[in-house]
Amino acid sequence: MIKDIKKRGQEEIVGFVVIVVIVSVILLVLLSFLIRNPSEEIVNNYEVESFIQSALQYTSECEDSTEFLAVQDLIIACSEKTICLDDKDSCNVLNETIKGLITKAWNVGEGSAVRGYKFSVSEDEVGTLLIKEGNETSNYKGAVQPFARRGKEYEVFLNIYE
Repeated sequence: MIKDIKKRGQEEIVGFVVIVVIVSVILLVLLSFLIRNPSEEIVNNYEVESFIQSALQYTSECEDSTEFLAVQDLIIACSEKTICLDDKDSCNVLNETIKGLITKAWNVGEGSAVRGYKFSVSEDEVGTLLIKEGNETSNYKGAVQPFARRGKEYEVFLNIYE
């Protein structure tokens, strides 16, 4: 009788060990799949490109003699050092507008997947404006949007660092 109890106890322990081994193998397989296949990218290049295109059409708070300026027109006004109707510097309004748009579009910071950004504008291949926040990393998504106005070539760059 005592041998039967010991034998039954040994069988239960062996069964428990088998279950633990099976669960461990399943967890290792799942973990290897998670490590091998990186998660979906947080920001894609087309999202950055779409953001630039829409941001250039965004209406700013800078008003000239006829209308409120879109960001694209505000870039030109900044390069020409013009002043808005309410006596604000067009470059300051441009900086505030771009920072506000990027902050609303992407949560930039330590607790976020987006570590930082760099927004720049060049006029005839010479950098005229640079706005950046957060940390620059080697992993980023970016886009460029060229446009021409009044015989000058402009390029708007945006890099989102992950």
